[in-house]
Amino acid sequence: MRTIISLKKGVAGDINRRFLTPIDFELCEGEHLAVIGLNGSGKSTLIQTITGQLFLREGTLSFNFGSNAHTYVSQNIRSVTFNDAYGTANADYYYQQRWNSQDSDRAPRVKDILSREKGADPTWQARLYDMLDIPAMLEKPIVALSSGELRKMHIAKLLLSTPRVLIFESPFIGLDAPSRQLLTTLLQRLITELPVQIILVVTDPQEIPPFITHVYEVEGMRCLPKCTLQEYHRKESLTVRSKGINAHAIQLPSIESTTPCTADEIVRFENISIRYDERTIINRLDWTIKNEEKWSLLGPNGSGKSTLLSLICADNPQAYSQNISLFGRKRGSGESIWEIKRHIGYLSPEMHRSYLVDIPAIKIVASGYYDTIGLFKKPTPEQEESCIDWLDTFGITALRDRSFVKLSSGEQRLLLLIRALVKNPDLLILDEPFHGLDILNKEKARAIIEKVADQPYKTIIYVTHYPEETPRCINKSLVLKHS
Repeated sequence: MRTIISLKKGVAGDINRRFLTPIDFELCEGEHLAVIGLNGSGKSTLIQTITGQLFLREGTLSFNFGSNAHTYVSQNIRSVTFNDAYGTANADYYYQQRWNSQDSDRAPRVKDILSREKGADPTWQARLYDMLDIPAMLEKPIVALSSGELRKMHIAKLLLSTPRVLIFESPFIGLDAPSRQLLTTLLQRLITELPVQIILVVTDPQEIPPFITHVYEVEGMRCLPKCTLQEYHRKESLTVRSKGINAHAIQLPSIESTTPCTADEIVRFENISIRYDERTIINRLDWTIKNEEKWSLLGPNGSGKSTLLSLICADNPQAYSQNISLFGRKRGSGESIWEIKRHIGYLSPEMHRSYLVDIPAIKIVASGYYDTIGLFKKPTPEQEESCIDWLDTFGITALRDRSFVKLSSGEQRLLLLIRALVKNPDLLILDEPFHGLDILNKEKARAIIEKVADQPYKTIIYVTHYPEETPRCINKSLVLKHS
């Protein structure tokens, strides 16, 4: 059996990216792999090592893609990373860009991005587009796409290039349930119709589809020996270990003494409509959220969930032309954006995408006191102590002084969740808060959110495509549909 990728006794040259033991890894013809591990265990580093992105101090890395292979390794191995779910953020990107129509006019459309992939078979392209619902997105500017739509675009772009090895990091992140099923079906069809090997990088055993043949588990910067999918499921799995989390034993840090908002209504939308050019995102919506209510906001990719939240968080310019009241006060009656934001703790895909700052983890958490992307004011000793207590509550105190941009995507997500909690907000808005979290951190984060919800004058809006992950405190729901 031909070996597609072979790494023997690999040791990375970068001491900060080096595994604790030499890496042995191989992908053989006919195999499809899952790489699984907890947040920060080294999954992404393993992928970077086996694809030749990291210089090897020791060991040998070889490739054999067959007689019809592309010229370069980079053409034969293509990947979609966690960050691709949020687009290609760069120095020009800013947090509210998605809702600024002027920037949308200047941004490339989906069709512009996909047209750069030349040579795809027209029949295959049409079938691929149909399965991922790409035609409905072709005219949209990429900055206006939801995280799930961005994910679909990047998957289509990757598959049009017909590589020999496809690597998906967190493959189902940002996708609603029908899209997750479509992706599984599409990958299953790929491996039967094309000479392609698939590697999925996941944190949850339940995300491993049946077509996977073998598993590499990564644990504490060690790559365990390859086993079959059946052998992996016979082991004590991460699912079993997650059930050992004692939610009752979790103690919240001392809550900052603030004057809560006691208004009867926290949010009131009356006849809200949001349009961009010919596209209607939200059409004549009424929604009232009363103080201490706990809501879920549901709907398929592109139905307007994040747009609706941007109106609450004072991030969308169209909020000024709408009939909106927040915290008992009509929007546009003289309050500043910062007066609105001081009541709100917020986590979203756009928030994660915009955080490109190379500062220590504790400063990421502290920025939640000031509602800024980055930290531009020195926190008080009391605030800094509270930040440390929150890190300890989540069990990630060791990350305190590490650079945010050098952490795994799951570790970054945890820090941004703590950032949303740290100032004890009246309204907590959590848009897909568990993206990228392993199964243990999901259970711990859910238990902490439920503890926070027990505090007086706490209102929550929770967005997810995974209803089974919803905290038990959520008891109301608004379901959006495509306009």
